[in-house]
Amino acid sequence: MLMTTSLAFIGGLGGPEIAVIFVVVLLLFGAKKIPELARGLGKSMGEFKRARDEFEDEIKMAEMDVSTETEAKEAKHKEEASDVS
Repeated sequence: MLMTTSLAFIGGLGGPEIAVIFVVVLLLFGAKKIPELARGLGKSMGEFKRARDEFEDEIKMAEMDVSTETEAKEAKHKEEASDVS
């Protein structure tokens, strides 16, 4: 059930379909090559996640910088307005 739920975006991929896909992959690549392919896929997914996290961190830092600059400008304007009064 977990497999079907996680692959729901594919559109009702059931047990028999997954078995057929696995057999085709086994025939195409062989039993020795599948672990290497899975390892490479895992590494690339990890690298993608790391790059995504770095990108999100950069966006958050930029947002913080902008809000800090905005707060500083507002404080400066308030100070100037109180000096004028």
